[in-house]
Amino acid sequence: MKLALTGATGFVGGRLLRLAAAEGHQVRALTRRPQQDLRGVEWITGALDQRERLQHLVTDCDAVIHVAGVLKARTRAEFDEGNVTGTLNMLAAATAGGVHRFVHVSSLAAREPGLSLYGASKARAERIVMDSGLDWAIVRPPAVYGPGDGEMLDLFKAARSGFVPLPPSGRLSIIHVDDLARLLLALTDPQAPHRVLLEPDDGQPNGYTHKQFAQAIGNAVERQPLSFSIPAPLLKLSARADQLLRGKAAKLTSDRAAYFCHPDWAVDPAKRPSADLWSPRIGAAEGLADTAGWYRQQGWL
Repeated sequence: MKLALTGATGFVGGRLLRLAAAEGHQVRALTRRPQQDLRGVEWITGALDQRERLQHLVTDCDAVIHVAGVLKARTRAEFDEGNVTGTLNMLAAATAGGVHRFVHVSSLAAREPGLSLYGASKARAERIVMDSGLDWAIVRPPAVYGPGDGEMLDLFKAARSGFVPLPPSGRLSIIHVDDLARLLLALTDPQAPHRVLLEPDDGQPNGYTHKQFAQAIGNAVERQPLSFSIPAPLLKLSARADQLLRGKAAKLTSDRAAYFCHPDWAVDPAKRPSADLWSPRIGAAEGLADTAGWYRQQGWL
């Protein structure tokens, strides 16, 4: 197939790009900056607010996979610009270009739109996808990890040091980036289910407690770390301090602290993809060890 892809220069999109090209698909990928040539990939210079470039991106494509989005921002307007308006522009381009299949990457945060500005923006984006009239599929990944991920690096470093600070007591699901990429690619098939909202994971029933996840990361770095939960008020105070100290470079924003304090980020079993469409291949032990090994090779860990 010929696929149009946004977010191809990011963690998830980059893995998806290479998987699609390796499987023989032609990929048009949106980028703001010049990129290295890749076989099977045509880079389209542009951005989500440039409608003419988006039209060029989707021309003659069989499906759109919209991965791009804003994870960190300071205001509702900034989140909406990246996650809502960007999605609306992609939907408009797909509609005008006659591309019916639209695969949209959302987030579990969309289940709790009142909890964070990020989650609210992802929920609004989901709604406009559902109302678009296109042949859509929405995927809400849980925590995504794997080689190339920078978001979980601090947890691996903490486990290696012997102490892992955790959010308040709760649960989470996880998924390896390669498994997520396979699902997104599978959903571009014309025979794949349409108008579906999916929550994939690694297959672990009810996900992992925060302590179980910390222990799994400890195993991956060959340590037995002590883990401790940070009370919600202290975590939120730390977020404000991080923003004061590092400004736009802050990793722990108030919005993310609110997200972390929610007790249940395990996927809904009723929304897992059907086995005839996709099933996870990479469990936590293998995937986390693989990720730790990659960090070591890069000199990150």
